[in-house]
Amino acid sequence: MSTTRPDGRVRGFQFSPWNLLLIVPLLILVTPLFNFDGPRLFGMPFFYWFQLVFVAAGVLCTGIVYWATRKEPTSDEPDKLSVDDLDEGESR
Repeated sequence: MSTTRPDGRVRGFQFSPWNLLLIVPLLILVTPLFNFDGPRLFGMPFFYWFQLVFVAAGVLCTGIVYWATRKEPTSDEPDKLSVDDLDEGESR
């Protein structure tokens, strides 16, 4: 459920099919998938090198979801406040 504020910003959870890609990094929590000694890579057991590969895959998946779901500004009008208006020391 999400609601749109009068200023055009969206508040709340927004589902996107891209978010399903975030399930891939969670698969590393299912240890029986990779709890094996072989095959070895450069003498390193499968258990260790698979986790290293999964870290890279998790970063890649998270980056793809970020870039695919980020929002452009919803308003074409410039901000109503200038830098001087944001000064905390300003007295009115």
